[in-house]
Amino acid sequence: MAGEPEIAQALRQAGLRLTPQRYDVLAFLAARRVHATADEIFLGVNRAHPRLSRATVYNTLRALVRSGLVRELAGDGAAARFDARLQRHHHFVCDACGGIEDVEWFELPPALRQRGRGGGTVREIEVIFRGSCRQCAGRARRGGATGS
Repeated sequence: MAGEPEIAQALRQAGLRLTPQRYDVLAFLAARRVHATADEIFLGVNRAHPRLSRATVYNTLRALVRSGLVRELAGDGAAARFDARLQRHHHFVCDACGGIEDVEWFELPPALRQRGRGGGTVREIEVIFRGSCRQCAGRARRGGATGS
């Protein structure tokens, strides 16, 4: 999902009306492959469309998440981040700087995939690794401060 036709087609296939706001938010995420916060998305999209409101960005993100076009990554007390890479993958979160990196998908053992209370089913699995990214680990080894 990178070019104009793919984004418009993805929105239509998800059952969403193609609006300039939805298109711009999804295009922003798809083009940058970042795990941006709603505020970062607002600032990025608002440069091209200064009349776009924060509320519109939040509502658009909610619709994109509900439709399955964007994943929301909860932030342990920090702002949620949004990911338009829909291929199956896991995440690594740096404890020091908060950066998020994609980790290529790997299958979990069947015993972990089939946990559901009382015969329930597992809808989604998300593995999140936490630790120090290369930059923060390097700073710590050199005796520098970590974090941003």
